[in-house]
Amino acid sequence: MRALVKITLTLIAVGALAFTATAGTLEDVKARGELRCVVSTGIAGFAYPDSGGTWRGFDIDFCRATAAAILGDASRFKAVTSTGKTRFTKLNSGEGDVLWRNTTITFSRDVNIKLTFVGVNYYDGQGFMVKKSLGVKSALDLDGASVCIQSGTTTELNLADYFRTNNMKYEAVVYEQNSEVRPSYLSGRCDVYTTDASGLAATRSTFPNPNNHMILPEIISKEPLGPATRQGDDNWADIIRWVYNATVTAEEKGITSANVNSMKSANDPEIKRLLGTEGNLGAELGLSKDWAYQIIKQVGNYGEIFERNIGTNTPIGLARGLNDLWTRGGLQYSPPFR
Repeated sequence: MRALVKITLTLIAVGALAFTATAGTLEDVKARGELRCVVSTGIAGFAYPDSGGTWRGFDIDFCRATAAAILGDASRFKAVTSTGKTRFTKLNSGEGDVLWRNTTITFSRDVNIKLTFVGVNYYDGQGFMVKKSLGVKSALDLDGASVCIQSGTTTELNLADYFRTNNMKYEAVVYEQNSEVRPSYLSGRCDVYTTDASGLAATRSTFPNPNNHMILPEIISKEPLGPATRQGDDNWADIIRWVYNATVTAEEKGITSANVNSMKSANDPEIKRLLGTEGNLGAELGLSKDWAYQIIKQVGNYGEIFERNIGTNTPIGLARGLNDLWTRGGLQYSPPFR
């Protein structure tokens, strides 16, 4: 009898812990009326405050999309800035609710830091940028170079691996924030700047003379960048995962911020489920029926987010490439809304 009571109490305790973990973050955000979004300290096109202090960018738009889905208002979020060293601490300590930041998914981060990565919203790879006046055409010409890097990133390890593999030497010039790397590189403190290729393009766009600098052709790593949540809150992870998926599916289905109202009457059953005019997928996440509609109406689909912030018609000038839809040869692919 005692054994049965003990087992019953244990099951109750485990169930209570599971409920607490599941309910936690979503209820906290709703009660607070504000999403706390961990982002970088500032990267042009991805996450940066404009001249009026309003945060904008590719990563920021996913913060806005999350706020729109949960709170019905894309503006109800707070940017919690972080460096490469502090981003995971700020998330796991509860200072932030979700990490929407240019962060690479790796084995050790997933397993040892206890993060849950829920998708890849940008496929990237590490590259090198040099002044054209240096006369360098390939990363294999960089033996003996001084290299500016940001600490607390996969960049440091990839750099060491690449130079070791190719029997080259380098001098590492390490800084904590991207804002510190920029002036160091421009002043000539280092010959080379290395980070994700998208970050190089973003930083180059802020230079006085961007055309005086070139990104070398070599991409030396895989850098799948994506959002993360704390482990143990499965429902919250599901919400972030399907916020991202909603933007991709919307682009695939031709739903934009401009036509989303008219698309409510489309005959496609998946569009009806996505926009909440049929079924109630939102209830399964603890959200309203129109959660995905709010994302698309207020922020847009994946393609709109990409082109508005970092696309070919912006100063960043990035082509879709691997980040195009799977139907056009890219890797952006969402599971079905069913």
